[in-house]
Amino acid sequence: MSPNNGNNGKSSTFTVDDLAKAIRNSIDRNGMPEDQAKAMATHIMNFFGYSERIIDNILEPEDRDAFYMLEDTGILTTEREETTLYDGREWRIHYWLFRKERILELLEMNGSNKHFDNDTDSVYDEIPDDVWQRN
Repeated sequence: MSPNNGNNGKSSTFTVDDLAKAIRNSIDRNGMPEDQAKAMATHIMNFFGYSERIIDNILEPEDRDAFYMLEDTGILTTEREETTLYDGREWRIHYWLFRKERILELLEMNGSNKHFDNDTDSVYDEIPDDVWQRN
């Protein structure tokens, strides 16, 4: 997902690698290996393809568990639609959608937290030594 595509920071598409990074940042970067996050991202993206949303009833129970986990992290959300059947009964259709703004936020976390990942880094490391000398 490229934040700079001319749509005020909102992108219409993103890659498996983008989703994998967002998954790792939403859970625990140390707790989920990269290959596992990428496998999960690939699995999820295979359901969506180029669609903005998918219908819930195509999911198997184990797939739905992964979707619920990503809903808890804010990466996915649900919506429902109600329609009236020809016999007058109401029918609910449940959908899953990506929360693109949350995914962008998680992707930005990946780059902006570089200085905080390592306790030995300091803002003072970037200041030249001669700044500290008195004239």
